[in-house]
Amino acid sequence: MAANNIHILSTRFLNEELVEKAALQDIYIDAEAFIQNIPDVPAETADVISALSREPVTAVFTSIHAVEVVKSELGNIPPWDIFCTGGATKDALLDIFEEPSVIATAKNASSLAEKILQHRDIKKVVFFCGKQRLNDLPETLLANGVAVQEIIVYQTVGTPKTIHKNYNGILFFSPSGVHSFFSTNTIPLGIVIFSIGKTTTATVESYCSNPVITSQWPGEANLVELAIDYFKKPVES
Repeated sequence: MAANNIHILSTRFLNEELVEKAALQDIYIDAEAFIQNIPDVPAETADVISALSREPVTAVFTSIHAVEVVKSELGNIPPWDIFCTGGATKDALLDIFEEPSVIATAKNASSLAEKILQHRDIKKVVFFCGKQRLNDLPETLLANGVAVQEIIVYQTVGTPKTIHKNYNGILFFSPSGVHSFFSTNTIPLGIVIFSIGKTTTATVESYCSNPVITSQWPGEANLVELAIDYFKKPVES
């Protein structure tokens, strides 16, 4: 599909390099934050994280926000084996840990649970997450005999706003962002939706009948690339 002054709304703020990359294809991205992630680490939770930082636990992360909060609470580099989703979450973890500490990555929480289960010696994991986390990973692990110590380190709150500009596409990154957006907006059927993961896509489809293009891998770069590929200008011969 040829691009001619294509305008896209991102429902969270993006790395400026991605915005500039899209602009080179005449695709202009506006960004508005429809959710806010707020650290939630009371003294009791901080004490638990401090104690765990000295133990050889199996730690699980499916969100960069959880990584950032836990990082701020650490006074040392823990001797952890880590399972995480890829993209920004893994990149953030590698700012703390050496590569060998990351045992496996996956594109989503469900796939990550399956990779954990392949390691039959793992009987318990510590899952650092937000209060609105999905059930897929803990339910799968518990159903297969793996104990889950869940440590909530942040909360997600909606920051809805009404959009008046017309867009060709909208980028969604999480179910929470979808709920927040549609709490104050409706969209014409011609707008193309770009979404990360099947759960976010299912949430979009509960609100509208627009075409949805789903990125199976996490990370804003993957989603922006998907939109660029859809709208980009044809190569001139």
